[in-house]
Amino acid sequence: MLNAQDRAIIKATVPLLESGGEALTTHFYKLMLSEYPEVRPLFNQAHQASGDQPRALANGVLMYARHIDQLEQLGGLVGQIINKHVALQILPEHYPIVGSCLLRAIEEVLGSEIATPEVIAAWGAAYQQLADILIGAEAQVYDQKAEAVGGWRGARVFKLVAKVEESSEIVSFYFEPEDGGAILAAEPGQYIGLQLFIDGEEHRRNYSLSALSTGGQYRISVKREVGGKVSNYLHEQLQVGDTLNLFPPAGEFTLAASDKPLVLISGGVGITPTLAMVEAALSSGRLIHFIHCARNGAVHAFRGWIDDLAATHPQFKRFYCYAEDDGVSPAADAVGLLTLDQLGQWLPAERDVDAYFLGPKGFMATVKRHLKGLGVPEQQSRYEFFGPAAALE
Repeated sequence: MLNAQDRAIIKATVPLLESGGEALTTHFYKLMLSEYPEVRPLFNQAHQASGDQPRALANGVLMYARHIDQLEQLGGLVGQIINKHVALQILPEHYPIVGSCLLRAIEEVLGSEIATPEVIAAWGAAYQQLADILIGAEAQVYDQKAEAVGGWRGARVFKLVAKVEESSEIVSFYFEPEDGGAILAAEPGQYIGLQLFIDGEEHRRNYSLSALSTGGQYRISVKREVGGKVSNYLHEQLQVGDTLNLFPPAGEFTLAASDKPLVLISGGVGITPTLAMVEAALSSGRLIHFIHCARNGAVHAFRGWIDDLAATHPQFKRFYCYAEDDGVSPAADAVGLLTLDQLGQWLPAERDVDAYFLGPKGFMATVKRHLKGLGVPEQQSRYEFFGPAAALE
C-alpha cells in the first residue's frame, strides 16, 4: 500500500504528466525495446512508429496518477489492460523490466531536480502497487481459461484449415487445434492472440474473431496493411496446412444480454467482431440494425453473407455507406461519409438501443458524437480500439 507521502508526490506529478507524459513514455519504450529484446514481440512496431503506443501509455499513466487515491475511478481501463495482456501472454517476469525502464525514463526525462530520490521512490511504490494488481488479476484469468472446457494455458498449436478471400483487402483464416481437442468457446466480440515467427523473429498480434467458435474452429479476417509485416505474411505466405501458436480468446468488448434493439456500426475491417455478434443475436429474435461503411464495394467484405441474412430474417436490417462509388460493385445505400442525418435515418425510431461500433479512430469519434446527438444513451454506446486505446473526444 502506498503511504500518504507517496500518494501526495504522485498527485503532484500530474501537471508534469499532462504536459510531458508522451515524451516520457516515448523515451521509456526506446530504453526498454533497445535493452530488452525479449519483450519486443509483445509490441507492434507500427504502433511505436506512429506514436499511438506511447500516447496510450502516457494516458494510462496519467489516469493512474490522477486517481491514485481512488483506483476504482479508472473504470474499465484496468479490465482492458488485463485482457490485452492475457491475449499476448504478458507474464509476471515482464513486470520488473517495465518498472526499471519506467523509473529510468522518469529520471532521465525529468532530470534530477524534479526526479528526486523521493519522487523515484514514490513512483517505484506506485508502479509496484499497479503491477501487483495486474499480476494477480491476470493469474486468475489464466487459471480460468486453463480450467474451462477446451481451454489451455500459454501457446497451443493450431493448423490453418482454410483461407478465404473476402474482399480485395481482407482474407479469412480458419484454424483448428493440431491436437484435435476441444477449443475454448469465445464470446462474440472477443479477439485471439497469435504467435508467429517470421524470418526468425517472433511477433505477437491480436485479431478479432469474425465468427462464433461453435464449430470447433477459430476464424479471423485480416486486412492487408501497407508495410504490415504480420498481415502481409498471413496474406502471402501462410498456407493451408501450416501451423502457428494461438493464445486463448480474451476481450471485454462482448455482446451483452439484452432485449433492446441492437445497432452494429462498423468501418472497414472494424466489421470483423460485429459478425460474431450478428450470429449470436439472430437467434434471440431481437431487432438488429447493421450499418457498415467502406471505402468502396471492392473492399467491402462479407456483403453477400449479410445480404443473405437480411433476406431471410425480417428483424435484421442492413445499410451500407461507401465513401466512393467505384462504378463496378453493387450500389450502396449512400455514398460519401456517414452523416448525422444519414445515421439518424438508419437507426431504429426508438433510441433506447444497444449500440456497438468499431473502425478507424476518426470514424469512431464521428460515430460516438452522432449517437450522442441522436439521443442514444451514452452508457449504451460501446466501442473498442483494435490498437492502443486513445481518446475519442
